[in-house]
Amino acid sequence: MLCAAFATAGCGGGGNGSGNSAEEGQKQPVAGTDGNKYVPYEERTGEESVVYFTRDLSAAGLIKAYEQVSGDIEGKVAVKLHTGEQNGPNIIPREWVKALLEKDLPGATIVETNTYYEGDRYTTDLHRKTLEANGWTFCPVDIMDAEDTVTIPVKGGKWFKKMSVGKNLLKYESLVALTHFKGHTKGGFGGSNKNIGIGCADGRVGKAWIHTTPGSEDQWDIGEEEFMERMTESTKATIDHFGKKVTYVNVMRNMSVSCDCEGVAAEPVVTPNVGILSSKDILAIDQACVDIIYAMTAEEHAAMIERMESRHGLRQLSYMKELGMGNNRYKLIDLDNGGKEITAAEAAKDLKPFAQ
Repeated sequence: MLCAAFATAGCGGGGNGSGNSAEEGQKQPVAGTDGNKYVPYEERTGEESVVYFTRDLSAAGLIKAYEQVSGDIEGKVAVKLHTGEQNGPNIIPREWVKALLEKDLPGATIVETNTYYEGDRYTTDLHRKTLEANGWTFCPVDIMDAEDTVTIPVKGGKWFKKMSVGKNLLKYESLVALTHFKGHTKGGFGGSNKNIGIGCADGRVGKAWIHTTPGSEDQWDIGEEEFMERMTESTKATIDHFGKKVTYVNVMRNMSVSCDCEGVAAEPVVTPNVGILSSKDILAIDQACVDIIYAMTAEEHAAMIERMESRHGLRQLSYMKELGMGNNRYKLIDLDNGGKEITAAEAAKDLKPFAQ
């Protein structure tokens, strides 16, 4: 299976694919470091972006958060959403998504790609059955790599010159990243960066470029900082394609240390629910979510921090900044209190223990 995927991509040495290494003709790229080290806000430099925050975990809260950052979304709209394995317990509630689309995004399409692992969404037929089982039947769902793939450029990357994505990505004029923020087995955490970087890469070629060294018997042999950088370069290809017509909403609810890819096998949730964030800056929104996790009490955040640091997942944030994808400093605007600016610590204050 892996050999076939790389053969289809024309893949060669260097872990990227023939003609796809950003450093072709030069020595092999070297991954960054310190993906297991959290950088406090006061040690960061640069401009500040705006991130909106509400504690209202409901359809109304989702709508409120999205409407703060919807100004550039127009035309044919793709909503990138993790629709989950069959009966996955932690995905964003369908009713919330339906309400958002009906009010603010009529005519929008949920977009997905097939998975790289063999599971409920590995083939288009299986994926369609899973979508139906999980209730994603109230609007069109486009499995973007169902028919073919296409490559789009990675500007300024060191691992890739291009990324392979589902062909149908090119049908859309705007992208809304509607993300369930949680832990992740490989990435440490899954925010907007993971939702786009893995979620728009096609299931056989793009995901293989990110996850696997050609010739390796281990499908998941690329990890830690190198994996974070490859995933982030994939994200950059997609958001550069959409330009200003992309926006981000992160839902901090049912935050298992496991990705929604693990479905009913996900680790039990022990981290408190927080709220919903939105921004036009992908780095700022993922950074704000991570900052809120770190601002929790030791008991509340122990599991998530262990997952993020043990996987060196914080490299996602530093590499997004290196690539110029956004700012890691931000103004956090409290939508529940008249637009007051608050800190991550204030957003994490007085959280209730998680209850299913």
